[in-house]
Amino acid sequence: MNKILSLLAIAALGFQTQAQTPNFTAEKGGFKLSGYDNPATFSDAKLELTAPPIKFDQTVDTGKVEFKFKVSNYQLGAQTPDADVKMCANSAKGQHIHFILDNQPYQASYSPDISATLKPGHHVLLAFLSRSYHESVKHKSAYVVREYYAGSRTKDHFDTKAPHLFFSRPKGEYVGKKETQRIMLDFYLINCDLSEKGYKVRATINGSEFMLTKWEPYFIEGLPMGESKIKLELLDKDNKLVASQYNGTERTIKLQEEPAAK
Repeated sequence: MNKILSLLAIAALGFQTQAQTPNFTAEKGGFKLSGYDNPATFSDAKLELTAPPIKFDQTVDTGKVEFKFKVSNYQLGAQTPDADVKMCANSAKGQHIHFILDNQPYQASYSPDISATLKPGHHVLLAFLSRSYHESVKHKSAYVVREYYAGSRTKDHFDTKAPHLFFSRPKGEYVGKKETQRIMLDFYLINCDLSEKGYKVRATINGSEFMLTKWEPYFIEGLPMGESKIKLELLDKDNKLVASQYNGTERTIKLQEEPAAK
């Protein structure tokens, strides 16, 4: 019992320290945005795509396609150890894969086998490991990016070696105090990192702009109930928009109070 209490006290202290010492904090438009390191980096976690064939520029059939992944040193379906102190939306189903096809909102998969429907034409897949509270695992072995042509090849091309930004969180609707008081903002970078003098991410939240110079999870506090618009843009060292077909993604989310008791 004493051991359990000690662990709980350490967890509580860890959250308190995190909340008091953000790497970044700014207040605009009536809300606050803060960024934090996450000590649980899962540095040995690995995600691999085993099917369809993993060669670039691969042609596949149209219609339903089965994507199969191999996950190492990471447990899908488990609760991330610090989930209870994050005070943000958390999946009861545990850790999972964020499966993003053509920069659409991600599909959360708790299995390494994922089905998707491919229309004829060009497609880009990004998949990465995610904590139970939807924060991405941010290192090279934890993601897969692939380009596919369904049915037949087209002239479209996605440069898998160029810098790219993909939108991950927030997503959809958030209901009740537990989910709406802290909204995670998280994105995925390919072939680049952020710094004061290098690449940056411009986050525009309900018209207020924030310049982000570190790849880490951010939390938005104080968003109003109802709809909010969030736009993410990858900028170069001269603060110019990086040329990428998916750069500048804007999403709308909705916050609402606890549903009325029946």
